Amino acid sequence: MGDRFQTIVDLDAGAADAEPLAHRVVEWLVAQGVVLAGRTRCVPGQPPGHPPGPHWERAVTGDWDHEPWDGLAVHTARTGFTSGADMPGAAVCPHCRTVTALDDDVWPRFSTAMQAWYETGSASVPCPACTASVAVPDWSWDECPLAFGHLGFEFWNWPDLTEDFRTRLAALLDGHRTAYVWGRI
Repeated sequence: MGDRFQTIVDLDAGAADAEPLAHRVVEWLVAQGVVLAGRTRCVPGQPPGHPPGPHWERAVTGDWDHEPWDGLAVHTARTGFTSGADMPGAAVCPHCRTVTALDDDVWPRFSTAMQAWYETGSASVPCPACTASVAVPDWSWDECPLAFGHLGFEFWNWPDLTEDFRTRLAALLDGHRTAYVWGRI
């Protein structure tokens, strides 16, 4: 069966924004009763996180067959968030919307840029179609969700989060763009 996760990633928060924004969101989640304020060992393989609160169902669809049995991990450091699946088959340019296949000739440029972004916080890849220089966090991906950011809210083994909940959480992030990454390990 494995463990399942859903992550809301702030694509625009920088290193200095991550902690204050995380605090704001966690305060809201606690006030809503979605998670508890105290942190425990409630997320697989992670530092202590926030266990589900008494009103966790406010965050999820009505179509669930289990209560969440793990909690929320809050990431406030530069992180590449993945679905846990294979790497994507293509990258999509945010400027021209061209889909670039990540074949053996193209993938090394993206892989190198992803590693540079992880190490330094800044890296880009020129779009093969429009030649615009695109920062690593700005690319989107087919088949396999990826997101790069300094802030992520990772819900472990919860029923599906609702679109409305994800929108309300994103509204607390100063108008920043967000990505929704989910997967199973």
